[in-house]
Amino acid sequence: MSILKRCYPGTATLVIILIVLTSCSPNNQITPDNLQIPEIPPDTCLIDPDISLGGINPLVYGVNHGPWAVITDKTLPLAQEARITMIRYPGGNWGDENDLQPYHIDQFVSLADQLNSEVSLNVRLHGGSPEKAADLVRYANIENDYNIRYWGIGNEPTLFATSRGEPDYGVERFNTEWRSIAEAMKAVDDSILLIGPELHQFGSSIETTPKDPFGLDWMTEFLKANGDLVDIVSVHRYPFPQGGGGRAATVDELTAASKEWDEIIPYLRGLIIETTGEDLPIAVTEVNSHWSNATGGEATPDSFINAIWWADVMGRMINNKVDVVNYFSLQSNNSIGGYGLFGRSEPRPTYYVYKLYKEFGSIQVFAGCDHPNLGIYAAADETGKLSIMLINLSDAPLIRPLTIVDESLTVMSAERFDQENLLYDVAVDQFEDLNKVEIPAYSITLLKFE
Repeated sequence: MSILKRCYPGTATLVIILIVLTSCSPNNQITPDNLQIPEIPPDTCLIDPDISLGGINPLVYGVNHGPWAVITDKTLPLAQEARITMIRYPGGNWGDENDLQPYHIDQFVSLADQLNSEVSLNVRLHGGSPEKAADLVRYANIENDYNIRYWGIGNEPTLFATSRGEPDYGVERFNTEWRSIAEAMKAVDDSILLIGPELHQFGSSIETTPKDPFGLDWMTEFLKANGDLVDIVSVHRYPFPQGGGGRAATVDELTAASKEWDEIIPYLRGLIIETTGEDLPIAVTEVNSHWSNATGGEATPDSFINAIWWADVMGRMINNKVDVVNYFSLQSNNSIGGYGLFGRSEPRPTYYVYKLYKEFGSIQVFAGCDHPNLGIYAAADETGKLSIMLINLSDAPLIRPLTIVDESLTVMSAERFDQENLLYDVAVDQFEDLNKVEIPAYSITLLKFE
């Protein structure tokens, strides 16, 4: 599988304080500052395949998984069709409540091989030790030739003060423990890439990021102490429920929530550069719309609307040059809880988002639209063939012209995801006139051109 690159050809970092490295396009893409970004005409979607925004890291199409859930003979073939590129294991808090055993790693690597997925393994922090973590690295990469490159340490230490019964657990203790474990792991295999600090509910400003019991900002202090050891900076985010409790989002709340990533990722990138002087890769290693077991609602994680939200989140992650994204999760726990691309034996709607992005190109190109409820993302494949993703986040059809700078391109295939039919092929003659393209309410449309 692919390896993580710290900088893609043709990309640069976001503007940060006095270091002006990039400009930001109308569609919130990170773009090299030597490119002339066109102005988008009113009531128009503009796509310019000649404006390359660099490679899309394939590891954005990842998930979480753990021993608490089992892929079945019915869901395994479906997962194999979805191009899941990375599996983080064990997702959630299981890994800080239990010791990973060698047989867990064996089983996990076997599943990843069946899915042709990269492996990301988290060692135990709370109740763990440098010796135990080093033993896992030794088992995986020295005694066995698993070549697991991506390793995290613990899960959401920001919650240890409440979830682990240690009211004084703060960032200074975490930084010391994290570093001790990290150094022990690297002493066994210096080639591994360390992911951290795995903070929960990361926000878009210093006011909305987690603080420890002593008022210290977890991310800032972690980067100061361990920015020299961490290879990939990781956060988690579940936008709902807000303010505690179990209330799921409404449809309008959820479809509006994808825009928050255009503030969260630039803030995090800026903080990383300001604190460490480097543009370290960013990972969102746990993410879904809802962190509780909410299910069966109009906008719970098992809903159709969750798929519309996730498709737009994925596009915004790509726009903001996130390197790793792990949806929570691959399989629900025996159908308990709405999270999971699969229930006990059937795919949930969000599964089809992976099927669509499987057909998306690997090199991002410029795309922008003037409508706040229309997500548009474009990419080319290695041969230069263009694909465009159109996501209608509203409850009404949208009609927009698609203005493609290369007027010779024509639609060769079209797929659509909507509530009535889920994923299906659309006749290409509907797109003969790109001056008037109708995008149905709450839908995803993937167009491929030649």
